Amino acid sequence: MSSVSKCIYALSFFLYSFSGADAQGGTNAHADAQGDTVHAFTLDQCVEYAMKHQPRLNQAMIGVDIARVTNSINLAGWLPQANVSGNLTHYNSLPTSFVKNAGGTVVQQRTGVVNTFNPVLSVTQTIFNPALLYASRSADLYVHQAEQITDSTKIFLVAAVSKSFYSLLLTLEQINVLKEDTSRLAKNVHDTYHQFIAGTVDQTDFNEATITLNNSMAQLRQAQLNVQPQYIQLKQLMGMPPEQSFNVLYDTVQMKQDAAFDTTLALDYKMRIEFQELQTSRKLQDQAVRYYKLAWLPTVGAFFDYDLAFQNNNFGQLWTNTYPYSYIGLSLNFPIFTGFARTNSLKRARLQSQQLDWSEVDLKAQIASEYESALADYKSNLYNLEVMRNNADLAQKTYDIVTLQYGQGVVAYLNVITAESNLISSEIGYQNALFQLLSSKIDLEKSMGVITIKHPPNK
Repeated sequence: MSSVSKCIYALSFFLYSFSGADAQGGTNAHADAQGDTVHAFTLDQCVEYAMKHQPRLNQAMIGVDIARVTNSINLAGWLPQANVSGNLTHYNSLPTSFVKNAGGTVVQQRTGVVNTFNPVLSVTQTIFNPALLYASRSADLYVHQAEQITDSTKIFLVAAVSKSFYSLLLTLEQINVLKEDTSRLAKNVHDTYHQFIAGTVDQTDFNEATITLNNSMAQLRQAQLNVQPQYIQLKQLMGMPPEQSFNVLYDTVQMKQDAAFDTTLALDYKMRIEFQELQTSRKLQDQAVRYYKLAWLPTVGAFFDYDLAFQNNNFGQLWTNTYPYSYIGLSLNFPIFTGFARTNSLKRARLQSQQLDWSEVDLKAQIASEYESALADYKSNLYNLEVMRNNADLAQKTYDIVTLQYGQGVVAYLNVITAESNLISSEIGYQNALFQLLSSKIDLEKSMGVITIKHPPNK
């Protein structure tokens, strides 16, 4: 055996040993810092964690509370409003008034006192106000709208976390397949080397075995390097801090069962959260149109004022005597002309309603398009999964037969390389088909509005 061949042989086994050790650490690279404290999460647990910790979802949930508080602010005008005010006045010169004296002659005289202080307690109560009436009728709709935004965020999270989880699992499964492939190829290199020493094969077979092993190790290494970015992306979607870690836990058999979906279900636009949000926007717009129709009505209210007047020419004795008085009444504010603001506001509100009508037409078209595309992808991936399953079975049988034939000297080593290449391609192809089917099912469920929001947090 030449020195070059010996170096190739030693290098191939060194790389294989390194790859085997690194492969184990690579698929669990996110767990090595935590040891036994690292938890294993299923897909449902990943979704559950996201429902409690994802920042965007928590922001949306806070938005519901903000909507409720905003309603309380907008409806506060129905409650009595109380204010206290006061004016402290010092006259440099008293005002002049004209009065008739006993003889009937009009004379001027100074009236009032130099120093006055008038604290006033004012209480008002709104009896009718079109703006407050609009706020009352729209309050529940604004809360419902905020809740729908939260539901929309949850649906997005379920879909995004699920697809990211599947993408990570696909890479991990590819690593497992490539590990097995590398192990087989390393054995082939070992066997070919001894056959070459025995003179039953030439150096070309050994070189081809080494090249195939190196290619497999390169694919394995690439797959290992892809794990960490996909894992980080999944953590980001879940809202998990960078310093925390977890392992993924899954059952391939259960996942194959979960990939099933009844494609005979009819599309119902009302199931889509976007359609529900649009209907809420329409109801709010209807309330706006009603408000502008009633904007010509007067604002009616009641008021009560209590004045506690302090008056004295001597500032030091200003608070010695008080002269209180009070009154009660009704107020009426009737808008007669507002520069056509009311009529133009009503016209604008009606035009905005027409915009929502066209938005519904456009949304239905988008939903139908998404559904047809998702349905076609799901059916295509379902068919592809069955084909790839058969290919994987045939490739395994073919590889076993060709390997046996090569060992008996019936076929050349090129047949083994071809069979091995077909086997690894079909196995990885099957894994791709499975996870593409799972991802396309998520897209199909999302397009139909039937994604189940699992484990909603109690807040």
